Amino acid sequence: MRFCFLVEEHYRHDGMPLEVVHHLRAAGHRVDVLRPGAELLDLARLIRSGTHDAWVLKTVSGGPGLGLLESAAAAGLTTVNDARAIRPVRDKAQTAVVAALHGLPMPRTWAAADPAVFAAIPERHYPLVVKPADGSSGRAVHLVQHPSQLAELAGPDGGGLLIAQPYVANDGLDLKVYCAGGEFFATQRTSPLHPHRPATERPVPLPREVAALAAQVGEVFGLDLYGLDVLLGPDGPTVVDINDFPSFRQVPHAVERVADAVVRLARTGSSWPTPEADTLLAPAPAPAPAPAAR
Repeated sequence: MRFCFLVEEHYRHDGMPLEVVHHLRAAGHRVDVLRPGAELLDLARLIRSGTHDAWVLKTVSGGPGLGLLESAAAAGLTTVNDARAIRPVRDKAQTAVVAALHGLPMPRTWAAADPAVFAAIPERHYPLVVKPADGSSGRAVHLVQHPSQLAELAGPDGGGLLIAQPYVANDGLDLKVYCAGGEFFATQRTSPLHPHRPATERPVPLPREVAALAAQVGEVFGLDLYGLDVLLGPDGPTVVDINDFPSFRQVPHAVERVADAVVRLARTGSSWPTPEADTLLAPAPAPAPAPAAR
């Protein structure tokens, strides 16, 4: 098979996905690696050629690769993940809306471009976690204990959105859950909000209820290669972040598993909820009311 990997500069020396590329090539597949934003791309020629069995995206949030992947999908080409599934998890404000509409356990979310505006959030919801709506890799995540601290925060570059969510009480460890084509794995990592704790990252058993939640996230968003950050708080597992094509760090045989998933998805298609789905913002229909008694 032939694949086109879109790999931005941030990941040009990263083990994931470049080791996947090497593994696919060693297995006899042809893989072209393009670097959106770092090389000249003949866009029309790339899309019109239709010579790739699937396009795969590994970029930073807000990077130039997503638009190119969406163009390939609009031309009828197969993408991994499904191009329609990526933007709703890259934009954390949109993620929160979709999660709320589908009943996923995610903290209540407010959005604003100016962090000072979050002062209107009632103090009973503090402490707050404030982060960019297009953030990734724990970048610019702040724990705000009191509204007076908001003045210390800077707004996002380019006038983008910030989101604020009530802090979920936890033991300072994030549960990172990874899915590669239907297989689920869990690792435990020190939270960026608790830098005083000794840094740790190790594989851990995946609780059954968290596995079920991870599968539900994949179904709702139509993702096949993804990860989610889960906090085991007082009210049960809570999703605080979702990522398409994450690092898969500490996942056993991650390169082989991801490569196998890419080949399988190129042959069978994605897990997008329904082929005719127009939008993710449509919640499941409410049950029909019972007939009135006569």
